[in-house]
Amino acid sequence: MALSKEEILDAIAEMSVIDIVDLIEAMEEKFGVSAAAPVAAAAPVAAGGDAGGEAEADDAPVDIHLSEVGDKKVDVIKAVRAITGLGLKDAKAMVDEAPSVIKEGVNKAEADEHAKALQDAGATVELK
Repeated sequence: MALSKEEILDAIAEMSVIDIVDLIEAMEEKFGVSAAAPVAAAAPVAAGGDAGGEAEADDAPVDIHLSEVGDKKVDVIKAVRAITGLGLKDAKAMVDEAPSVIKEGVNKAEADEHAKALQDAGATVELK
């Protein structure tokens, strides 16, 4: 018997956060998908703006490098999970291997946003 969308949503609403995270991971594994948000495309140049050097530098893809973890390792792991969409085990491994590349080919605005989140968590970050 197939469940309706409403029945599924009602069942999920009664679950704990940990159970929901486990459910999402199981769905990702079973269906070969990721619940991570897709990387946004670079914003187009504003009308009438100069498409020269400064705009070109802002749109150039950069890599986010985790240089040092700092004292708040758990917070850094949470930030890495939010940025990459990785599971707990993979995010922890990435943090343990620091210095490491967290994400590659990210536009400057998004990279700055992710770098701030990592720095707020206590990590040292470089954009290259």
